[in-house]
Amino acid sequence: MITIYKWENGGLRETMEFCDSCWINLAEPTTAELERVLSFSQVPRDFLTDPLDREERPRFESEDGFSLIILHVPCPVRPEDEDDEIDLPYETLPLGIVLFGKSVITICSSVTPVTTAFLDQIRRVCPPCEQNRFAFRLLWHSAVLFLRYLRDMHSKIEELEDSLHESISNEALLKLLSYQKVLVYFSTSLKADNILINRLDHARQLALSEDDSDVLDDAAVEYQQALETAIIHANILNGTMDTFASLINNNLNNVMKYLTAATILLAAPTWIASIYGMNIKNLPFAASPYAFLIVMALSGILALSIVGVFFYLYKKRVF
Repeated sequence: MITIYKWENGGLRETMEFCDSCWINLAEPTTAELERVLSFSQVPRDFLTDPLDREERPRFESEDGFSLIILHVPCPVRPEDEDDEIDLPYETLPLGIVLFGKSVITICSSVTPVTTAFLDQIRRVCPPCEQNRFAFRLLWHSAVLFLRYLRDMHSKIEELEDSLHESISNEALLKLLSYQKVLVYFSTSLKADNILINRLDHARQLALSEDDSDVLDDAAVEYQQALETAIIHANILNGTMDTFASLINNNLNNVMKYLTAATILLAAPTWIASIYGMNIKNLPFAASPYAFLIVMALSGILALSIVGVFFYLYKKRVF
């Protein structure tokens, strides 16, 4: 899908044709759309194809007066993209920002909310001809989205923890595991994005003005905050998962302890009944009319003695 915007009356307006100063937004582009943009912009082909690789790492590249910025941006996982086994709520995707002439191209393998949020924030939008500032505004919006999704995940994680305090369920634990994976992906992407921003701040090819540097500094602050937030949430969630794993093991040990005690308790009467079930002569009390009552009384006394021993050990915190 290709969308073209031009600067008109202090804002971005959608248009159907390319112009000297425009923003070309490509999301899940077709081959024909790529060829159309390549024909107009004359940028190197790999500047448009590299960002479509979901494994592409953030980087900055400049060639023949064209500049390419690839960063990782957050994106909710769409239902058709979800894996039933993973079920991740968010993912990170490479977003390419190509600077050429007086125009800007953004390209991504999927529709990303970064561009939508960028259009909604009119006060932070600038003309595409101010390329550096335009690109750095996109970086800022990406960092803001990271923070927004981190807050949403934090609130959902707290809800899951509250439900696990009442009853530990596999479904809630699997959801926590999915958020744990997302936090790892976010932390990794944010670290790479922070390295990219540091390189942009020292890139001679961009010839940054003072205003450009101020916008880049704002984006750097947001990215650093998002990185620290992601690391804190990831550490807390790791500790939470370890705690619940210990609780599950402790509950299992308690169940096994009580089952073992019940087995020992039932073993004594079974042992006596087994002896009197043997087909041999001259068993004690065999000729007595009260043999059954005597045997049952002995079994009961032995069982009560075992219960007394367990109770004593329980009071002593031994069992």
